[in-house]
Amino acid sequence: MPKRVAVLNVVGLSPSLLPHAPRISALGAHASLTPVLPAVTCSVQSSMLTGLPVSGHGIVGNGWFNHEQQEIQFWKQSNKLVQGEKVWETARQRDPSATCLNMFWWYNMYSSADWSVTPRPQYKADGRKVPDCYSSPPGLRDELQAKLGTFPLFRFWGPLADIESTRWIAEATKLAHGKYDPTLTLVYLPHLDYGLQKLGPAHPDIPHHVAEVDAVVGDLIDHFDQRDTHVIVVSEYGIEGCVPGDGAIAINRHLREAGLLAVRREGPHDLLDAGASRAFAVADHQVAHVYHGADVDLPDIPHCTTTAIDHERAGRTVLFADPGYWFTYDYWLDNAHRPDFANTVDIHRKPGYDPRELFCSASKPVIAWKLLKKKLGFRQLMDVIPLDTALVRGTHGRVDNPPELQPVMLGAGHAGEALPCTAVRDVILDAMFG
Repeated sequence: MPKRVAVLNVVGLSPSLLPHAPRISALGAHASLTPVLPAVTCSVQSSMLTGLPVSGHGIVGNGWFNHEQQEIQFWKQSNKLVQGEKVWETARQRDPSATCLNMFWWYNMYSSADWSVTPRPQYKADGRKVPDCYSSPPGLRDELQAKLGTFPLFRFWGPLADIESTRWIAEATKLAHGKYDPTLTLVYLPHLDYGLQKLGPAHPDIPHHVAEVDAVVGDLIDHFDQRDTHVIVVSEYGIEGCVPGDGAIAINRHLREAGLLAVRREGPHDLLDAGASRAFAVADHQVAHVYHGADVDLPDIPHCTTTAIDHERAGRTVLFADPGYWFTYDYWLDNAHRPDFANTVDIHRKPGYDPRELFCSASKPVIAWKLLKKKLGFRQLMDVIPLDTALVRGTHGRVDNPPELQPVMLGAGHAGEALPCTAVRDVILDAMFG
């Protein structure tokens, strides 16, 4: 009979932050984890759950270029995208009684996990984005939101992101865990990601953010202890500070100025036309996939190094930024021609990850007026996100950070060791089966 195990993913946790997290630290001395390249959410989580490198599971980033559809696609949710056997599937083969509850780890829709909950807003025909979540079975979503209120989507990402979404996930986990009594529970706790990217790891407010998530983790530990469930804490990556001033690399502007990137003009707006481009980049934190033909010579891009990822979804050339630098997706050469989504929170239309979505450039009266018009039924563009890349103070994606900024694992032995994140799968299985 497998033992009950809960794996808590405290995003952004690193050795430098553990002194501010007494409940987490009480699990024992930590092991260091070496992430895969790119050290971003979807890639690292997929390696932890399959034990495979990126070339094996195919999750080459949080998004990539779909060659069949000729579109850049970010933050897709189907578990069918992850190639390879997941840890709960292996556990079920060892003992058919093994079950899995997946609370907000990514690629959490249409998976073989027994129970799952993940963010899933409603997109209305009038342009509204309504907070909601998706669950399997469907009734779990209704039960959780009846008891806890609607999933706070706008506190999960965007300028309002804070500890409330992490608390909601934790409370929902306790309810679902008590209802189903799973063998393996996976919990995603994103709070630290927000402050570390907005403020940088050296900011004096960071210990407060660590204390907030530590309290949530401590409460979960108490719950799992009462239900004879062993707790393991992991993190996906550490977050390093950006270079003073502005560490953004506008790689697509370099490619456009070189005559390689094509745009389509729609009214006043420039839209990146990936299918018509000779070269373009999918920017993803400190990694950029550059898609181009074999006959294309790329221009020199400052502050980055060339590497490669052996998978058909990856760019022909993969760049990773120097320490403290990161890639922005920006491709327009004149702000008058920026796309209308540039100043909004729009994780699916932007052809790259945009950390500026954590900031707000509008005053409270302006936001209140926009929200009032939306409630009255008027279409309203929530263009409140700044374009200033210098606002971003923390970034991640590299694998060679100093030890104090590497991700960690606690509660699973291996104290003082350095393990690849692909080893987490076997650590989980060892904890379940001995």
